[in-house]
Formats: sequence, C-alpha cells, structure tokens
Amino acid sequence: MSLILLIETATTSCSVALANNGHLIALREINQRNIHAEVITVYIHELFVESAKTIEQLDAIAVSSGPGSYTGLRIGVSTAKGLCFALDKPLIAVETMESMSRGYKARGSFKVNSGTLLCPMIDARRMEVYTALFGSDGNTLTPTTAEIIDENSFADVLDKHPVIFFGDGAEKCREALGHDPNALFDGDFVNSAQDMLTIAEKKLNAHIFADVAYYEPYYLKEFIAGVKKSM
Repeated sequence: MSLILLIETATTSCSVALANNGHLIALREINQRNIHAEVITVYIHELFVESAKTIEQLDAIAVSSGPGSYTGLRIGVSTAKGLCFALDKPLIAVETMESMSRGYKARGSFKVNSGTLLCPMIDARRMEVYTALFGSDGNTLTPTTAEIIDENSFADVLDKHPVIFFGDGAEKCREALGHDPNALFDGDFVNSAQDMLTIAEKKLNAHIFADVAYYEPYYLKEFIAGVKKSM
C-alpha cells in the first residue's frame, strides 16, 4: 500500500497529483506564470477532498527537483518539506528531465519509435535551455546541462537519430535547429505531476529518500535578480 503526493512546479505549470498503489487518483494543475504560491496549497487540499483520503494517510511526498524556474522550484520544495516536517513523512526528489521524458512517451504529440531520442527542454532565457538526452527506452544518454542553442547544437546526434525536442524551451530552438529533417519540435508539452509517479513509486519501494532538513532543489545556475527599471 502506498499513497504519494506528487508536486511539480519546475516550470510555468503548477501541478499536484495523488497516487495510490501506483495509480493516479486525483490531479490538479494550471499552466500560468507566477501563480504557484497562490494555488498550490488549495490544489493539494482539493486532491484529498476528491479522493476521500486524509493527508495523514500519506506514505511519502515527492517533488520535482529541477532544474527550472528558481521561484517555482523554491515554492514546490518548500511546500513539500513543510508537509514532510509536519507529518513526519519521507521526501522523494524526482529529477525533472527524467519525469518529462517519461511523460512525453505517454502524452506527447509524436510517437516515440525505437531509435528516436527524447530531448526535454526548459526555457532558461535568451537562447539558453536546461536539457538532457534520453533514449526511447527512457535511459539517460547525457546528463542535465544548461546549453546555449545555435545551428550546430546536437549536430552529431541529429546525423544519426530523429530527436524530439519538447517542453517550454523547445519552440524557441526551432529556428536554430529546424533545418535538420531529424529534428521534431513539440513546444505544447507541459510538465505534469502525474509523470513523476513511476519514479517516485520506485524510490519509495527502495527507500531512496532526500534529507528533509538539508535538501535543496537542483538550480543548475545561480539565481540572478533583475534590476527594477527606474521610472
């Protein structure tokens, strides 16, 4: 028996889900910038009302670990850690790129054939993205990095494989990479907490938990605050 709360706030999507014994039983999400702090606790409450479960019944809380939006990650991880402290439940960290690749196979616009590679992309502003590369079997081929995209990016990979670029950073790369017939773009894919389920369940069963006291999101880059323009 396992009841897991799943929290995904790495991008503009604020998504929370509840899973019981490996099955999704409730989901709340919205794709809107700067709304995470406003809705996340409301959505979590609604999950338990809908499912007729109580928050005390939770076995673990899983959170998308990044990289992604600095503010979004802080809100998601702070919420998860607060619940873990209050309820004395374990914390599970789920790597954002890995859950995106699993989610794309289930919900993406393009069919993932054998030999097709998956390249999730999260917008990191200008022509930079957070990205990684996965095989059609879900195995990680390259680790998560911050990449500045130009016309030569992924050239060696695109010579040999079709690559599906997806996520909120993919569409801005179309102009640079779209000349290659092996490059496919799906900028409509949106992160969802439901995509974390398989990974979180495996980690729960293997007792792979994050340290609630010291855990921090994987920002990848240092946060740089913008300077407010004078009037």
